[in-house]
Amino acid sequence: MSSPAKKRKRNGDNASPQKVRTIASFFKGQTSQESRIEPDVTEQTLSDEALARKLQAEWNKEEQTAESTPISNNIQSTEAELDTNTAPPAPPPADITPAAPTSKNTLSLQSSSGTEDTVSLDIPFDQSPQTFDVGKYVSELRPHWASEGGDATYALLTRAFVLANSTTSRIKIVDTLVNFLRVLIEGDPTSVLPAVWLATNSISPPYDEMELGLGGSSISKALKKIYGLNNQGLKTLYDKYGDAGDVAFEAKKRQTFTLMKPKPLKIKGVYQSLLKVATSKGSGSQETKQRIVEKLLQDTRGAEESRYIVRTLVQNLRIGAVKTTMLIALARAFLYSKPDGAEFSIRPKHELSRLKKDELAEIYTNAEEIVKASYARHPSYNDLVPCLLEIGVTEELLIRCGLVLHTPLRPMLGSITRDLSDMLTKLQGRDFSCEYKYDGQRAQVHCDEQGKVSIFSRHLELMTEKYPDLVSLVPQIRGEGVSSFILEGEVVAVDRDTGDLLPFQTLTNRAKKNVEIGAIVVTVCLFSFDLMYLNGEPLLDRPFRERRELLRSLFVEIPNRFTWVKSLDATSADSESVLEFFKGATEAKCEGIMAKVLDNTVKPTITTNEEQDPSNKISTTNSTTTPTTKEKPSRRKALLSTYEPDKRLESWLKVKKDYSTSSETLDLIPIAGWHGQGRKAKWWSPILLAVRNPESGALEAVTKCMSGFTDKFYASNKEKYSEGSPNVISRPAYVEYSGHPDVWFEPQEVWEMAFADITLSPTYTAAIGLVSEERGLSLRFPRFLKVREDKGLDEASSSDYLALLWRKQAEKAKVEDASGKGKEELGWADG
Repeated sequence: MSSPAKKRKRNGDNASPQKVRTIASFFKGQTSQESRIEPDVTEQTLSDEALARKLQAEWNKEEQTAESTPISNNIQSTEAELDTNTAPPAPPPADITPAAPTSKNTLSLQSSSGTEDTVSLDIPFDQSPQTFDVGKYVSELRPHWASEGGDATYALLTRAFVLANSTTSRIKIVDTLVNFLRVLIEGDPTSVLPAVWLATNSISPPYDEMELGLGGSSISKALKKIYGLNNQGLKTLYDKYGDAGDVAFEAKKRQTFTLMKPKPLKIKGVYQSLLKVATSKGSGSQETKQRIVEKLLQDTRGAEESRYIVRTLVQNLRIGAVKTTMLIALARAFLYSKPDGAEFSIRPKHELSRLKKDELAEIYTNAEEIVKASYARHPSYNDLVPCLLEIGVTEELLIRCGLVLHTPLRPMLGSITRDLSDMLTKLQGRDFSCEYKYDGQRAQVHCDEQGKVSIFSRHLELMTEKYPDLVSLVPQIRGEGVSSFILEGEVVAVDRDTGDLLPFQTLTNRAKKNVEIGAIVVTVCLFSFDLMYLNGEPLLDRPFRERRELLRSLFVEIPNRFTWVKSLDATSADSESVLEFFKGATEAKCEGIMAKVLDNTVKPTITTNEEQDPSNKISTTNSTTTPTTKEKPSRRKALLSTYEPDKRLESWLKVKKDYSTSSETLDLIPIAGWHGQGRKAKWWSPILLAVRNPESGALEAVTKCMSGFTDKFYASNKEKYSEGSPNVISRPAYVEYSGHPDVWFEPQEVWEMAFADITLSPTYTAAIGLVSEERGLSLRFPRFLKVREDKGLDEASSSDYLALLWRKQAEKAKVEDASGKGKEELGWADG
């Protein structure tokens, strides 16, 4: 299932988090206005016949032209009789026979159970792609689609959602998406792109700033109107199921009658409806959005369609398909299938089925790396999918759908190290540069030959309007011979007069939109550290030393406004100078330092054999190294100095001042709390925290914390998560924890936590199945450090990362234990 995603802040980070709309707010806090409350939710049928007639009358009235035949008096009288403040009318007789339609505006009713798309319901998308007979199902579906209007139906996508949601196996989820995409590629290629957007729970790239903008009332009003629920019935269902989609599922199941043969939802139609919702602006836009939402729910054929339409509207799809899963599925689908008339070649299914497991895995991996690399450089399905339909998975994809100006590439990320010693060990044999890690906001600046400037955040959100002062700097910093570029740096708040660094909280006080240069109070400086594109040429494959030299030689420094990050070039032998540099960074109010490999070469005197450096076993993708021994090739990959978009590699390492030799830090999500005891009785203490499961989207409880909080923080936290507020919800279905907290928080923020070590736990579910089939992982002596206002929920620490830390901790313990025994044997043990 998909994790409950916090709505992205449009222009970066904000010290005062905006009020977050919760799923629970769709149903909670709606005071009943009814003079008669229905005794039980099962009595929700206002009379399905009357309800259907009312809705049809409304839509017919909207669509009528001046020459249209007036709606029948019969429908109008039925509508007049319908009132939500009255008791539900008696249901129609059991032997009712719907009348055949005599005109466009005459209604016919039938049992809702007969409206489902049975042709799509039995397709076994979860089969292995090597055995799935796509031709058979396409030949069955095409006539069915033709009879329904020609395009692929939403029921087909719903079938894929149901199968993906029914398993926790990542392999099954990928196979399901692969086979679903293959059916569309061969049967209706024009529906592939909208299907990908719907399956990834989004409608546009993040830099397009397109949002549905649906309020909680829109969903609840539509559910009540379409399914005849009253306020109490809606709340009862939500309290029971805890998920908006499940509420719609149950309500749809209880609908006895519906319109005869409602127009089936199409994949393209649903996506276009969402675009209309997102683009509706100005006066009357809320009414327009409301009608679109109601029409989507009315046209659903079956309870499952209702479930996933609502989950799409509340942006909580919960099918376990994250971005990486979709890219993998696209890569594999285009290995097996292509549209009619496409000229690229594919591998025959029977040929792939004869390959050995490792041979097939290699073919998959090569295709996936191409698709992932293309998306990392050009993160838009609007461009990626049409290219795939035209040329398939080929190297040409990296050119046709590669790095371009004003489309942000996904940033390269650094790996965490425990301390300076660990960092120096990992970088043995390499020349590297240490850089101050400033406490600001990462920015990607694009400029074309015409001087147009775009600035993007690390989350790819457009924030040009937020920094007009940086935009005005571009003509001044661009040196001779520089026509276009993409550079990266850290925007930091600075003292206007002295240039001293100011805390991140100061930066968040800047306005986000419609910022006038003359009204700017918080002055910023851009500390640049990388150059990825210059004069029409991508520089991603150049070594970092070369990219840095171009940046510093071709751009003009403006003190306190545009400059370079402070840096020190070193090797692993320069431990003392690196330590002094680290101290200088912390004294300058920086978060710590970054260490970046300067060149691709490794000094020949230093071996990269894994046995001599057991601390470094994390392999990177898309890089290779030569084994140092013939007997046992090393698994360690070369640390390349190229810029690798959307990858977290050990060629970039970060050491933060809060890290210590005894503890990493984790970014956890607060999800629940208990009433405090004694002095803390008026606050929430302890607080339950969770990691995210990147495959299922679940939040897995990992620890309780009551250390590191100030009284001021306790008070503000209690105010934020006060009982009765939208930030407090019913027990959510996406949280995995067997305990019973006093209150559940709406997941919406990330806290950085320190801890002593990681232990196996029978209580907590974090990383269960990754290190033990029966036990999860927990933290000993967790301590709150700070709120990570620069991170969204999808950037919280994952269960995979937690398991990785546990394994590294176990390996370190073995090494120390072996070292201690050796010392005892030699008489070197302490004491």
